[in-house]
Amino acid sequence: MNFRIEQYRIFNVVANCQSFSKAAETLFLTQSAVSQAIKQLESSINMTLFKRTSKGIELTEAGNILYKYTSSAMELLETGLLRLEALKSLDDGELKIGASDTISSYFLLPRLEMFHKLYPNIKIKIINRVTSETIDLLKSGKIDIAFVNLPIKDESLEIVKCMAVHDTFVAGNDYLEYKEKIFSRKDISKLPLILLESKSNSRKYVDKIFLKSGQVLTASVELGAHELLLQLAKINLGVSCVVKEFSKEYLKNGSVFELKQKNPIPERAIGYCYSKNLHLTPSMKEFITFLNTSFTS
Repeated sequence: MNFRIEQYRIFNVVANCQSFSKAAETLFLTQSAVSQAIKQLESSINMTLFKRTSKGIELTEAGNILYKYTSSAMELLETGLLRLEALKSLDDGELKIGASDTISSYFLLPRLEMFHKLYPNIKIKIINRVTSETIDLLKSGKIDIAFVNLPIKDESLEIVKCMAVHDTFVAGNDYLEYKEKIFSRKDISKLPLILLESKSNSRKYVDKIFLKSGQVLTASVELGAHELLLQLAKINLGVSCVVKEFSKEYLKNGSVFELKQKNPIPERAIGYCYSKNLHLTPSMKEFITFLNTSFTS
């Protein structure tokens, strides 16, 4: 069957109007064009759809059956087109975001709050994973954008640096004798350390820096959340490796203090990435524009 949607659309309007001339006016077509479209449709299905009466035209039995389906189909099509318009105007849409607990809590959530106020109809879904798992989700198409601990290298991804961060070590008040001491990396490796789990990108980064100095960091406690690193340091369970920028409140109120290092850990960064092959939806384009503006403002 030669399926031409325009013929079915014209048929649907004729059936609604019960008149070729009124349908022509509605469609901004000539009456002959409408008649020709119906003839072509009837020819393609080899059935008569309208019969003429003294009052005008009526649907045949075949026409009635077809009309039940075309009217539903045209309503669905119209709804779909309206949804597309809403998507373009950002009155609809969805963002699937991947990020670690730490990045979500300290970096992403404040920005999502602002974005949601601007575009309340865009649905946001967040999946919390460590950076390596987040990248896997991104490459499998399960999320649109990944917020990650840098550095990462992947030629298939567009990677944007957002914020510089500094890894440091903090302790609670039971360790005040450490406050004025300047620690070498060897000194730090001998402390009772509270570290992020070994699969996290930030932990791997710190481990790599210490290994370059010939030191191996061994955790007394391993955790999956940055906030717990701070809390355990606060109650003096050990010395925690934390991100300085995400620990300001604890440092400011004296819950913990920062250890002085002879060779501070070089700064790294937090950023976002998305597939270079990804077709950016209007929601995604606007979110990226929003992010870039928030970093420069």
